Parts: sequence; structure tokens; C-alpha cells
Amino acid sequence: MQIVLNTDKKLKVEMHLFAAYCEVTGKDKNAKVKLNNAHWPSEVKNAFNKAKPSAYFEGKKGEHFHLHLPSGESAYLIGMGEKEKLTAETLRKEIAKTIRYASSRSADLAIHLEDFILGKNLEKSAFVMTESMMMALYDFSKFKAAKTLPLKKIIIHTTKSEYKTSLLKEIEKAKLVADAVNLCRDFVNLPPNELNSEKFAKAVVKDIKAVKRVKAKVVGKREMEKQGMGCFLAVNAGSAYEPQLVHLTYTPSKVTSKTKHVALVGKGLTFDTGGYCLKPSTSIAGMKGDMAGAATVYAAFKVIAAMGLPYKVSCLLGMTDNAINSKAVMPDSIVKARNGKTVEILNTDAEGRLVLADVMDYTCDQKPDFIIDAATLTGACVAALGFEFSGIMGNNKVWNAKILESARAQDERLWELPIVDEFREDMKSNCADLRNIGKNLGGGAQKGAAFIEYFVKNNIPWAHIDIA
Repeated sequence: MQIVLNTDKKLKVEMHLFAAYCEVTGKDKNAKVKLNNAHWPSEVKNAFNKAKPSAYFEGKKGEHFHLHLPSGESAYLIGMGEKEKLTAETLRKEIAKTIRYASSRSADLAIHLEDFILGKNLEKSAFVMTESMMMALYDFSKFKAAKTLPLKKIIIHTTKSEYKTSLLKEIEKAKLVADAVNLCRDFVNLPPNELNSEKFAKAVVKDIKAVKRVKAKVVGKREMEKQGMGCFLAVNAGSAYEPQLVHLTYTPSKVTSKTKHVALVGKGLTFDTGGYCLKPSTSIAGMKGDMAGAATVYAAFKVIAAMGLPYKVSCLLGMTDNAINSKAVMPDSIVKARNGKTVEILNTDAEGRLVLADVMDYTCDQKPDFIIDAATLTGACVAALGFEFSGIMGNNKVWNAKILESARAQDERLWELPIVDEFREDMKSNCADLRNIGKNLGGGAQKGAAFIEYFVKNNIPWAHIDIA
């Protein structure tokens, strides 16, 4: 499916998308809402006025109206609410709903860009719409019988030809981002019989070859044994597949002493049975997605490298599954981590933090200036924040604040949770240095983060994002 920019004054396609705004006059009980459609072409306004149901359409956010034009084309009118209150997230959501509707009803369609402008920022509008359309049309159909939707082409139409170069740049940038998000979705949706740790590592290394200035290596089981990654290997003990630590490095074209180095770390559990602490049947389905942290940070890394951003970035992905056989790690086992600390494994279903422990220690040896890890770590985070928020925790308030600010700018919902000394103390064991679960209920997300914090060294600013 193509997304293209068109600056011609005349455009003939099956469906045109126009924004409809509303005006609110008066206050409280006396408030009245009326349609603001002065910007529509005369053909659209005339056809709209002749349609009797149009009397009920006010342009409120979420209202849609499908209109057939005398030319044989159609116009789809999207209610956006009050123009001055239009936000990127409103635009993103309304365009997504509209594109899904139109995808089975039209071979091509045009979005009239000036109708949807965010403030005076035409370029941002083009970026948001392109991103939204590509994500909305995502369909994981690898294992379905072939199906073809009629929509082949989306045209972003503007008469402001002087913006053509800058608009094309934003559209291409949005395509990079959306392609990476959809690749992440593909990885997360693949079933465990198709994506094990070995296949996951090979797929990532193969995919990143197309991106310049990236080096890739994979640390396998033998090297992990040499490095003393006892926590990671304990999780992998029951697996039919070797553990894989994928290490990717992007170096920008110009590097100076002031070039910052950021490390992205991802939990890549291709399936989590819970081990001997077996998950109940109602919770085990869907555990193919326990590698979403690794998929997420890889997608981010790929975009950073493809855009040629001026930062050195390392991407570390810890991949295994958590399975059960005669060699699988048992509750009450004590293992030694890469940093020399011993860990009492009291719950084999608290496995992600064990993998991240060794990967984090390895990451710190790369001497990054900052670290972000993403992991589907705890159901406790969902209990605390619901499915609408991810939790962010860390050892540096300034670094957390920068990530929260960045999230707000992209309409991503993060909520900061505290790591306090009581949580750190709760992760200490009576018979080892650490235990992998707390001694009491409550604060499960923060205690998981507190455990990982023990493996962050050299006071490197670190943020943990629980995306469960």
C-alpha cells in the first residue's frame, strides 16, 4: 500500500477525506454547537446540504459522515471537535478509525492535509497522519489464507507546493517509525513454535544488516558460561534452544568526546511457562509476547540508526524461553550472577529480572552514559496502572524526567513509580546475597526494578520501563 504526497490542484480519487469542526457558542445550559465547514469545496458543501441526515452532523469529535458526490467520488467527513483544541493524539486516533473504515471501501483515497493542520504546523500533521495510517492498516496475516483489501494508495494532498520538500521529509521519517513499530508487532505476534531464541537472534541480525554503521554480534551459551552469567543460564536451563545475547552497536558518522552513548536493553523471553512455578492456564496463553521488551528496543534502535542520529547507541537483547524439563532450574536454587552476587531463586516465574541482571551487568561494561531497559516484567505494574500506562522506575530522577518529557511529547503514557530502600532491603536473601522475589506482597513492580538495580554499576543513570 502506497502513501504519496500530491501537490496538484485537481485530484480525482474514489474517496476524499475532509475534516469537520464544530463551534461552541454560549456557556453551560445555553451552549450551542454548530458545524464549521467553511473550508470545504463547494461540491462537498452542496452535496452535504442536500443530504437530509446532514442536519444532525455537527462536527463533534468522533462524528463521521459518508457523502456521495455528483462526480461519482465520495467524501468522508471526520468530526474533529473544536479546531483550537485539536491535538496530535486526536488526529492520530480519528485518522486511524477513518483509514480502517475506508480500507475495505475504496481503492484509493486522498486526505486533504490543510483540513487537518495542527496549529500552523503542516509538517507535523503530515508526520502524525502517515504514522497513524501505517499503524492502523497493520494486519498480522502471516498464518491466514491470503486476503486482499481494495485500498492500494493513500494520497496526502496539499496545494501548498512550497512545502513539498519538508513534507516529503516528514512523511519518509514517519514511514521509518511506523515500519519499525509494525516490525515490533510482527515479532510479538509470532507464535513460539516459529520464534525461539535462536530464530529471534538470527532475524534481528539479518534485519539490521540493511542499516548502515551498525555492528552486530551474538553471545551464545559457551561465552555466557565463560562470563559467569549464572542467572541468565538458570532461566535457559530447561530450554531446547540456546540462550542468545544480541549486542548491536550504532556509531554515528561524526564522533567526538562529547558524543553521548545510550544503551537500550530488552527482555526477550520468547515464551514464559513460569517454569516449575507453572502459570495457570488462564495466564499462560499470550506468553509468546514476553519478548516485547526486546522487540520494542530493537525497533527504537533501528529507527535511530536508520535516521543517522548523532548518538552512539548500543542495543542489548537477552533471548531465551522459560521452559520445563529435567534440567530446568528448581525453586530454592542458588546461582551466581555475572557480577559475582548470588541469587536465591524462590519463584521461577520471576525470570525476566534474572535475564536482565546479567545483561545489565554486561551492558554497564560497555560504558554507556545512560541506560533504558524495557520489559514485560510484572503483572503488578498492570494492577497498579492498568493497561493504559507503562511504569517507569530508575536510579536517577533527572534521567527519568527526560524520558517522561519525551513520552509526553509523543502521547505515550508513562507513570513514575518509586524505588525505596525498603524495597531494596526486601530483595535481600537469608542464604544468598539476593532473592528474586520480595518477602511480602505489594510493590511488585518496584521490587522487580529494585532487583535489577543491584546490577547497575558505576552510577550510570538507568531507567526501567515495565511494559507488561
